[in-house]
Amino acid sequence: MDKKPNRLIKEKSPYLLQHAYNPVDWYTWDDEAFEIAKREDKPVFLSSGYSACHWCHVSSWN
Repeated sequence: MDKKPNRLIKEKSPYLLQHAYNPVDWYTWDDEAFEIAKREDKPVFLSSGYSACHWCHVSSWN
């Protein structure tokens, strides 16, 4: 069975892209996520990720 990408497939961040084929339909931290949560009366689940991995990716952008 082929995995379909979630909306993170459109991101530029290597950190976010590594989660683009997760079965969770993640949203980035933006207005759309909060508007949908409010409209659907759902809580926002915040994943802060793995700081070590995140900072390794961020520092490699230069």
